[in-house]
Amino acid sequence: MKNLVYPIKFSPILKEKIWGGEKLKSLLNKKSNSTDVGESWEISDVEGEPSIVANGALKGKTLKNLLETYKEDLMGVQNYRIFKNKFPLLIKFIDAKEDLSIQLHPNDELAAKRHNSFGKTEMWYVMQADENSNLIIGFKDKITPGNYLEHLENKTLPEILNTERVKAGDTFFIEVGRVHAIGAGVMLAEIQQTSDITYRVYDWERVDAAGNERELHTELALDAIDFEMEDNFKVSYEKTPNESNEMVSCPYFTTQFLEITETLSKTNIHDSFLIYMCVEGEAEITVNGISETLQTGETVLLPAATEDYQITSKQAKLLEVYV
Repeated sequence: MKNLVYPIKFSPILKEKIWGGEKLKSLLNKKSNSTDVGESWEISDVEGEPSIVANGALKGKTLKNLLETYKEDLMGVQNYRIFKNKFPLLIKFIDAKEDLSIQLHPNDELAAKRHNSFGKTEMWYVMQADENSNLIIGFKDKITPGNYLEHLENKTLPEILNTERVKAGDTFFIEVGRVHAIGAGVMLAEIQQTSDITYRVYDWERVDAAGNERELHTELALDAIDFEMEDNFKVSYEKTPNESNEMVSCPYFTTQFLEITETLSKTNIHDSFLIYMCVEGEAEITVNGISETLQTGETVLLPAATEDYQITSKQAKLLEVYV
């Protein structure tokens, strides 16, 4: 176990997207020659897309290797009992140069039945937003499935969707079944269940270089949409410096906001791994005498077997995540 307990970094998995841009390279220092990098998968156990350790004694091992070798010491006793050798979260940074498609995600029951997958509850923390940038979340008013389909057929779906003007620090909780889209000009951190199942319902009539439209999932989406959902998606949270401030707590993950201006001595009180995403500034995390610098746009995993550790910074904002 000695080899396991240190601040583990993984090599980012960069994803080119039709809507992606260059902020992940220019603002978060991700290495790519592409001009349309839409996502950086920071910690992934998605089938065929495993994260690979980039530092320390475990360098070169996959996250799956770590799960199979260290089990509860990596995950926590209860988490390992539930998830076995499947890591429950997918951690990303996203840059939308153009509007993403209007989409939603199925719940656990539907995802298991149709795709042998988890559902996809997620949250967003806006890191940077161009002037007048928006997110689309939910409908303006309650509507019926028939009314929704009518707008879909007439290509007027955006008319009935709710838009939210955003700025850095804004946080949103996206439950399964809620229609949503990241708007052009927004860069954010995303924390979600491990799932790559997305139902795309409207794509702005975009075509690719060959003139083809992307696939839509109208039928699959219809019984996955929650038409009754309340407008409780924007998250308000405290920002007390040098303390963990709860942002989102749901059955799938808890995320806390941590602004650091000094050295904090912390103890892992959870039966869980801890993930730190640096969303602003720079911090140093030390475990068992091993230190790693965490810069804006970097992510680190502390195994569940971690006990005491220190975080030091003159000025940094971190998202602290556990299950």
